[in-house]
Amino acid sequence: MALDSSTAAVLFAAGLIFLLALVLGIWKYRQMATSENHLAHPYVDTAHRAALLYAFATTMVAVFVHYSDFSDTVNLIAAFTMIFYFVAAIVSYAIHGALRDTDNQIRDAVHGTHAFFWTLVVGEVGGFVVLLAGFARAQIF
Repeated sequence: MALDSSTAAVLFAAGLIFLLALVLGIWKYRQMATSENHLAHPYVDTAHRAALLYAFATTMVAVFVHYSDFSDTVNLIAAFTMIFYFVAAIVSYAIHGALRDTDNQIRDAVHGTHAFFWTLVVGEVGGFVVLLAGFARAQIF
């Protein structure tokens, strides 16, 4: 059964994020196996867990894209805005894990951190509101 191209694109992104989670899991395991306390750096752990969660969240986003009444363009912009921020968060966590520069990026925020978080809030929540509205319009109203 073939999927429409917008749903397929979002599911492919979910698969890539899940693959990233698996690779981050290898990194986490290596840190656990080689560290004195058998723990990975907190942000390596966070990157791994976030990637797992975002992979499944992206799969859910694909369902809303599939059943939305809005155009493919609107759905893809909404979905990939969310996906951009999902991946940006994972990459940010991985960078902090690799640099071992902090165990709390909010406490040790650099210039622009809070502004980025507010754009993340607007992008993720706004993107999902669009998809939810498209779903509601097609499936409920």
